[in-house]
Amino acid sequence: MLIHPWDEPRDDAEWQQWLAVHDFGTLVVNGLDGEPPYAQPLHFVYDGERGEVLTHLARPNPMWAALEANPEVVLSVVDDYAYVPGPWQAAPDGPPEHGTPTSFYTAVQLRCRAQVVDDPAEKAALLNRQVAHFQPEGGSAEVAVGAVPYGRMLSGIRGVRLEVVDVRAKFKYAAHRTAQVQDRIAAKLAERSGPGDSAAREHLLGRRRA
Repeated sequence: MLIHPWDEPRDDAEWQQWLAVHDFGTLVVNGLDGEPPYAQPLHFVYDGERGEVLTHLARPNPMWAALEANPEVVLSVVDDYAYVPGPWQAAPDGPPEHGTPTSFYTAVQLRCRAQVVDDPAEKAALLNRQVAHFQPEGGSAEVAVGAVPYGRMLSGIRGVRLEVVDVRAKFKYAAHRTAQVQDRIAAKLAERSGPGDSAAREHLLGRRRA
């Protein structure tokens, strides 16, 4: 992923706070010899204090052999994206049709070392941490070995603990454009108000204020 200096995060806190609430991504696992990579969409929990990611997948998933053969993986998360038409980015002293269209987005790529979790008690603890993250209001029974309703389902899944070893983060929101062009883009995003436009606008304005 190309990251220009103006698209770099201001500090680690920026991408960590973003990742804490953007908890759906794609786990990319190197394929076995002669096979393409596996790309598995999934929910996950990022623990910044421990530098790890927790998730789980069904036991029949075809990627397990590849993951065990090479535990070096990438978790890719992309969101807050919006298409920006060329005229929005045109130079103030030039014709609108000469503006360059682009994409706004936030992307975080975590390079990780994966550990498969098969111990029933460890899987139960991992699942309870996930449920606590996604359902802080409660409402679900605790996962426990041998206990209803989830104990009998533990054999059907495998947990995954990802140790984060490197991070690449990008916030692509016209930070290298002039204030006049940024103001125009922000106004146009608010006017269009399509999916993702509000979040993209907040990133543009927030990074400018910072």
